[in-house]
Amino acid sequence: MGVLKENQVNIIIHGHEPSLFESILESVNEPSLIKAAKAAGAAGINLVGMCCSGAEMLVRHGIPHAGNFMSTEAVLVTGAVDALGVDVQCIKQGLAKVAACYGTPMFTTNSRCKIEGAVHIPFDDHNARACTDEIVIKAITRFKNRTCAIEIPQIVNTGVHGFSHEYISYMLGGSFRASYTPLNDNIINGRIRGVAGVVGCTNPRVKQDWVHVELVKELIKNDVLVLQTGCSQIALAKAGLTVPEAAVMAGPGLREVCETVGMPPVLGLGACVDNSRILVAASQMVKEGGLGDTIAGLPVAGAAPEWMSEKAIAIGQYFVASGVYTVFGVTFPTVEGTRFHKHLFEELEDMGMGKWGFSPDPYEMARMMIAHIDKKRKALGLDKSRERVLMDMADRRAMESAA
Repeated sequence: MGVLKENQVNIIIHGHEPSLFESILESVNEPSLIKAAKAAGAAGINLVGMCCSGAEMLVRHGIPHAGNFMSTEAVLVTGAVDALGVDVQCIKQGLAKVAACYGTPMFTTNSRCKIEGAVHIPFDDHNARACTDEIVIKAITRFKNRTCAIEIPQIVNTGVHGFSHEYISYMLGGSFRASYTPLNDNIINGRIRGVAGVVGCTNPRVKQDWVHVELVKELIKNDVLVLQTGCSQIALAKAGLTVPEAAVMAGPGLREVCETVGMPPVLGLGACVDNSRILVAASQMVKEGGLGDTIAGLPVAGAAPEWMSEKAIAIGQYFVASGVYTVFGVTFPTVEGTRFHKHLFEELEDMGMGKWGFSPDPYEMARMMIAHIDKKRKALGLDKSRERVLMDMADRRAMESAA
């Protein structure tokens, strides 16, 4: 929350639709509105992200991020938020009441998602600036008339984000040799044990961020590269796991790869609604060759350890249907012992897909995911450690002539 600035007009956008955020990014850079903010006594306008649209703008534009779902009420308590604009999903029901307590105007923008106690400013895709300019104007007015005390925690964490499929390819091979081959090769030779997607919500039923952080620490310690999206990504960033220096917490093989490339052991891909980017990366691993013919054969696993939104179940089933073993935490909406539960947790895998798993404990969840990765490695014949062979030119010529 240290990205908030006491001497600036602070505007937070929270939700999942990037179009609202893209428009307000234009509004806060409008010269006439910047001039109005300075005339009100502010040093400028400070645009800050929250939750998933914030994560998307973090990776696309480097917009600072104030926190994930579990921080949305706490950030208002700072008294420094001059306007809170929301669209859809993950908007806490009591957010308008908290905002009112601290004199922060809250604005809903989606016609299908109005909240009692919040002011509605409709967002029209064909005239987006009419909505976002108005939010900025209201924020400037609030800054000029601030009445409550400002208490901003002086904590700012740094992360490296925006690892799209295209950037991963570039990062591993450069401009002229962009390729997933180094990733596949290091999985085959055992430096990287496998890949895990750890994604999704933070849940008020558990200690904030704890399950995410402990799960990922266990995975990278066991040489599993982690791909991250959504609120989970922000939990990991706050724990210092999204910087290259975090490689010291990884196992020796993953650490060697991370230090060679200069990348963190946790790659942030964007918002929770961008989980398909993980499947694109998995598809590219299959296409690159050497790790089987389907996503279901890859040494990969997925987890949503603190899911709380119904959309998480739909996304999870999408991953399972695509071939990924997917573990959920906190709770699971089925009854053990039923035919339906058996179908989800056992039979889908027999049909060539992935399967579901469940555990509320991050350490058990890590053991389950690593066991699945090892099972897939064994099926691919990668369970035996391979010695590194230093090849001279004669060896290389022999390989070329044999090919």
